[in-house]
Amino acid sequence: MDGVGAKIAEKIDEFLATGKLRKLERIRQDDTSSSINFLTRVSGIGPAAARKLVEEGVKTLDDLRSNEHKLNHHQKIGLKYFEDFEKRIPRKEMLQMQELVLEKMNTLDSEYIATVCGSFRRGAESSGDLDILLTHPDFTSETAKQPHLLHQVIQWLEECKFITDTLVKGDTKFMGVCRMPDEGDEEYPYRRIDIRLIPKDQYYCGVLYFTGSDIFNKNMRTHALEKGFTLNEYTLRPLGVTGIAGEPLPVDSEKDVFDYIQWKYREPKDRSE
Repeated sequence: MDGVGAKIAEKIDEFLATGKLRKLERIRQDDTSSSINFLTRVSGIGPAAARKLVEEGVKTLDDLRSNEHKLNHHQKIGLKYFEDFEKRIPRKEMLQMQELVLEKMNTLDSEYIATVCGSFRRGAESSGDLDILLTHPDFTSETAKQPHLLHQVIQWLEECKFITDTLVKGDTKFMGVCRMPDEGDEEYPYRRIDIRLIPKDQYYCGVLYFTGSDIFNKNMRTHALEKGFTLNEYTLRPLGVTGIAGEPLPVDSEKDVFDYIQWKYREPKDRSE
């Protein structure tokens, strides 16, 4: 096969025969590598930051807590809620969070449209975080940025004590921490939340993309190309005979995209592969 040389072929044979790779096992057993891998589980710590910390002798959660002055704001929040962020979010809790967020947005302005995406929308029994796409008729790709549309939602969710911490707050994207209010004896963990504000005319391409799965998205983009279109998280555009993309096509639902590229519509629950 093109791109597979003798050494890669040997590794493929070894993996097929034994189910593992000696080289990978050695890397996993290496103290430095395992420490770096562990630290990257803390939200906000990437591989480069983890390596630097390990080189400075910071290898465990206790080490991190003793060296908190070396961490930025995001990393400190990631450390603070490390145990909670490691826990999966059961579907029941995801549904409760979805109901709370959509109800608050509707109270604020009934013209808001919001969708909880990711594996939750595909019917998964648990999720890693709450990933919300947001739009409003006042915001399109032709208008100026409308950061207040995002910021007033954040403020509203902070006032009702649902959003507890901010990691990043930009004009179109918020990353933070949320938590369901306690009910009786039930105390809810802190969860990661991302909210993206998307122009109305790009919204359904965004919903399609952020619902996934990655494999489904790749297959759909390939099919679109075969039918003479280019599809990404923003737009669907026809490709001319020269291969140059034309103007974005009007998309008012996910189904519109399927129809344009002549592909049978698949419900989110059927998009996991």
